[in-house]
Formats: sequence, structure tokens, C-alpha cells
Amino acid sequence: MDSDTDTIRARVREQYGKKASAPAEDCCGPGCCSPSGYSKEELARIPGEAFLGEGGGNPVRHADLRAGEVVVDLGSGAGVDVFLAATSVGPAGRAIGVDMTPEMLDRARRAAAAAGVKNVEFRAGVIETLPVADATADVVLSNCVINLSPDKAAVFREAFRVLKPGGRLVISDIVQERPLLIMDDDCGCVANAMLRADYLATIRDAGFERVQVIEDRPWRESSAGVDASALTLRALKPKAVEA
Repeated sequence: MDSDTDTIRARVREQYGKKASAPAEDCCGPGCCSPSGYSKEELARIPGEAFLGEGGGNPVRHADLRAGEVVVDLGSGAGVDVFLAATSVGPAGRAIGVDMTPEMLDRARRAAAAAGVKNVEFRAGVIETLPVADATADVVLSNCVINLSPDKAAVFREAFRVLKPGGRLVISDIVQERPLLIMDDDCGCVANAMLRADYLATIRDAGFERVQVIEDRPWRESSAGVDASALTLRALKPKAVEA
């Protein structure tokens, strides 16, 4: 692991460790905060402690989850998307969150224990090297997290690996619309994001097919126009993968 990767991960872990003990409204302003991404009905289905007001969209809403499926959430934080997915896959299914921030994992696990939710699990790990076996998941989710990764290509390769053949990748994330200089960006959601074309190409290079942008809205704007956009997209792992 190089020093730049160590530095990025340490900064992200520190920032999100603090968020784990902060109220939802005490997030980073125009960064990865989108309380409106979840309806009152959706939030009523999950423990209140799981919602911190973070996220760039609502990937669970677009995942077409079915009873009995296994879901893996990359960068699960306090667990909002894990708990929401668990309500859709039911007791025969399972929702697994992976996060590298101890404080977030503790908060999510406490919420699961207090609410008596049995079909969720929270694992410690980085999303570039997932602690999940090959071909485990029917669906891989992520919400405004991959943009923070120092190796996004590795994240998508790992997502591809842990999906079953025919599995779905459904993610919300931030992309740059043109090369941007270093900026004041507390969350790092924009500063560390990839250019849109490169981001979509990286997903395809990992082996995914039928990459489709489902939602597309401006995220950060300046006098020059839209600097960055929030995308929710869906892609498929082929049912038959060549050896």
C-alpha cells in the first residue's frame, strides 16, 4: 500500500468516525448529504440510528430486490442501505455491510442488536479488498462511497468478483464533469471523484455489461457550469463469465 493510499484512507476514516457520533444534520454541507434521498416510509422501516443523512441517492430503491437474495453494501456506514435492503430480502435473505470505520461498524451493530434485526451483518474491511467470498451476492450496492476510494478500478473488480453470475451492481455516486483543480471539499466526494466517462469505462473494464444511468442530477455547480453530478446507475455481471 503506498503512502497516498494510506493518507486518503486515514483522512476518510477520521472524518467518518466523527460522523458516527454526530447528529444527522451535522454533516458536511454540500458534500455527501442527501436526506431527501429516502422517503418517510422507507426510514420508518429501519432503525433510526442507521440514518445519518449521508448519501448521493437511494440505490436500494432501484435494485429490484427479491425475497431470499443476498446483498452486499460497499461502505455501509451506519447501515441505512443495509437495513433497508434487509426489509426487502426478508428473513430468507441477507444484507451484508462492509466498512473500514470502527465507529460506524459499532453504531450499525448496536442498531441491529437493539432492533432485533437478524438478517444483517456488518464486516470490517476496505472496499478494494472485500471480506466476502466469490459469487456470494445477488446484488452489490454502494452510496456515495466509491468516489472516496484511492483505487476505484479495484473496487469494481471486487464487486464483480463477489457477485453471482447474472448479479446486479446498483450504486449512487459522484462524478466530475470536467477535470477540476484541488478544491475546498470537506467530504472529498467531488475532489476525489473520477471524470464521468472514465468512471463508466472503469465499470465496463471490470467486466460489467448493460451499464445504465438511472438518475442523473447536478451535484456541484460553479460559474463555469456543472462541476460534478450525482449518478445512480445499474450494471449486470454476465450470466456466463469466460474463464
